[in-house]
Amino acid sequence: MRAIASSGGRVYQAGGDQTINENQTVLPGETLRLVDQVAAPSHLVNIPAGHAQVFVGRGEELAVLGEALPSPRPGAEPTGAVVVAALHGLGGIGKSTLAARYAAAHAGVFNPVWWITADTPASIEAGLAGLATALQPELARVVPSPVLAARAAGWLACHTGWLLILDNVTDPAHIAALLDRTLTGRVLVTSRLGQGWHRFGAKVLRLEVLDPDAAIRLLSTIATGEGLNPVTDTAGTTGDPDIAVDTGAGAGLAVLDGAAELVEALGFLPLAIEQAAAYLHQNQLTPRAYLDLLATHPAVMFGQAAEGGDAGRTIARIWRITLDQLTAATPLAGELLRILAWYAPERIPRTLLDGLAEAPVLQQALGRLAAYNMITLYQEGITVHRLVQAVARTPHPDDPHRRPADVTTARQNTTTLLNQALPDVDDPARWPDWRRLLPHIDALTGHAPAALDNDDISYLMDRAGTFLRGQGALARAIGYLQRAHQADQRLHGPDHLDTMTSRNNLAYAYLAAGDLGRAIPLFEQTLADRVRVLGGDHPDTLISRSNLANAYREAGDLGRAIPLFEQTLADSVRVLGGDHPHTLAFRISLAYAYRAAGQLSRAILLFEQNLADQVRVLGGDHPHTLISRSNLAGAYRAAGELSRAILLFEQTLADQVRVLGGDHPHTLASRSNLAGAYRAAGELSRAIPLYEQTLADCVRVLGGDHPHTLTTRNNLASAYQEAGELSRAIPLHEQALADCVRVLGGDHPDTLQSRNNLAGAYQAAGDLGRAIPLHEQTLADRGRVLGGDHPDTLQSRNNLAGAYQAAGELSRAIPLFEQTLARCERVLGTDHPTTKIVRDNVLAARRQANADPI
Repeated sequence: MRAIASSGGRVYQAGGDQTINENQTVLPGETLRLVDQVAAPSHLVNIPAGHAQVFVGRGEELAVLGEALPSPRPGAEPTGAVVVAALHGLGGIGKSTLAARYAAAHAGVFNPVWWITADTPASIEAGLAGLATALQPELARVVPSPVLAARAAGWLACHTGWLLILDNVTDPAHIAALLDRTLTGRVLVTSRLGQGWHRFGAKVLRLEVLDPDAAIRLLSTIATGEGLNPVTDTAGTTGDPDIAVDTGAGAGLAVLDGAAELVEALGFLPLAIEQAAAYLHQNQLTPRAYLDLLATHPAVMFGQAAEGGDAGRTIARIWRITLDQLTAATPLAGELLRILAWYAPERIPRTLLDGLAEAPVLQQALGRLAAYNMITLYQEGITVHRLVQAVARTPHPDDPHRRPADVTTARQNTTTLLNQALPDVDDPARWPDWRRLLPHIDALTGHAPAALDNDDISYLMDRAGTFLRGQGALARAIGYLQRAHQADQRLHGPDHLDTMTSRNNLAYAYLAAGDLGRAIPLFEQTLADRVRVLGGDHPDTLISRSNLANAYREAGDLGRAIPLFEQTLADSVRVLGGDHPHTLAFRISLAYAYRAAGQLSRAILLFEQNLADQVRVLGGDHPHTLISRSNLAGAYRAAGELSRAILLFEQTLADQVRVLGGDHPHTLASRSNLAGAYRAAGELSRAIPLYEQTLADCVRVLGGDHPHTLTTRNNLASAYQEAGELSRAIPLHEQALADCVRVLGGDHPDTLQSRNNLAGAYQAAGDLGRAIPLHEQTLADRGRVLGGDHPDTLQSRNNLAGAYQAAGELSRAIPLFEQTLARCERVLGTDHPTTKIVRDNVLAARRQANADPI
């Protein structure tokens, strides 16, 4: 049948397969044959060349796509449903590039291989119309686009062996009619949406970023211009595209300085890497220069395309389009993304967003962000690509989603949410929560200069620094506390209560790090300021006085520490009362100072009084009471009353296990203390298993780098040494020293003690060639760091003299022993236990010298 146009009307072929508009040329009948009778030209391929110009990596992803879209069998009948794969991911992650590569690799298997830009219904119609005219070019001049599109859909419904790529679908509903009508073939959908594909029975594949090696090859290939072949635009042709394909070897590519750092900063995102590489190639810059530009001019660089590049295909632009769609219906989505942008790329606890909005509204906004792959949702957390975060927190006056005021508000909201979520620093049960929050506190404080810090940021850093100090992460703690104090000083001046508190906390961190040269002046300044501003009897002033006395004690300056402790305790009793918690704590501090001075009878009396008061005031099971009992047991041990010490340590440990649990840090410390008492009593068969158990528990509960863990490892090594198991003791001492140097630093008092212990182990093994230099180094370092009169320095001088004696170098040993004795008598007193030990060593060395033949 022939359809002939008549004036003033339209004639529709039966079945609706063609339309002939009025006043157009009459088509020959063979042109209007039914679509099932139209054969596709050989090798009909229209892959846009630009999508696959450079292709690197993605071998596993290609294999997964191959499994999801199996090639048709030769001669297969067009039966069964169409096979659909939906490839989704963040904008710029390389979905279209991967789809183009897959299509090009299968151009000889499928026919036609037809690419349609599918971001709007109009573009889908245009792409289908293009397929109809590629099948029958003569229709282009006489058949309107909607009818051509319908004809193409009809053709797909009754033919097999084809591959259709629907690129950048923004709404599954836009392709529903087409896929519902199609019965066979293969369809590959790319989209930023991760939801809504189940209705088509699609195999849904999420695309992730490039691996680091592939990312570096992509950057290097484009930046250097090496390995690129010209690409032929095959739209409307019947040839395979000429594509530069990376083999994975990277052979011949120049090594670009800073390439690894740049691709990591760009989050291994292909579009961002291509954007940066083109800029490097155009401007002949290095990756490090680009990193500097990113750091100093992020807003410009995120939107900067190289000359000739597509200004709409920059990372800033593609996500703006996504957010335009999202925020039109869900305004909270934009605010949420700006808040999430200040956190770390690590998993963000969902609980951090509690209270930001009503739960249903919040979940809807999160769900829509996840649906568009702007975030990834898990049951307990959220992740955001680092570059999405970087763009979202970079203000730009022309971007409605990044207005400067909105970005600033998001930073403040992030700070508020973190402060609301902060756990108690002293509650071990909440320490895992702290560890989950710390990366996000690091990120928030690292993303903005210190000049922008306000009271909320200062408080956040002070709490984080205090927690880290307790965990032994002293370098990080000091960094936080320094910045918090600087903010308080800038915001409020030196006399504000917050400034004095942050100065005190910073001094405490220096003290924990063994940096007495910085700690003591800060404690002294804080005490003077509090006396002047608050008065001598204010509780904060009393705390400052005790802290300063404690620093003097740590420095071995007991002549200043003890009178200050005594004054503080007397003032606290007068002002706060004998039963106040501060008073009880000050009494313990004074008792410790007496113990350090060798005044054990006074120390024990004070420890006993304090324990009785705590039992009366707090109760026998209060954690502070249990600590006090342990302190008294330690004093008994120092006094040589080992039977009393062991009994009290055993009782304390049992009570702590019952009250606090076996994994509480106080319980672990008591177990170590009991092992130490067994060791002092010579019961190494009981001490060593207990040390081993405690070390394993410390590693499991506190981590391998916690100060308690480091101390327990040292103690176990010393117990092995005393048991004569030097083959176990020396490697453990060496490990303990290496860990202390790495975690605490080479000058920390605990590191110096660990070095002293290792030297002693070498000496016990008869390896004086290693022991003596290590003793000499330890003595020099202790003298430099702690001072010549510090008790630890006196210990090192005694130990070095003993090593000289063991080596038969009595001419060096005896004078050093004698000098050490004189210092001990002057600093510690004639009756101090250390003084007595050194005096005995002097006598023994002299006897040996007199007994040796001349």
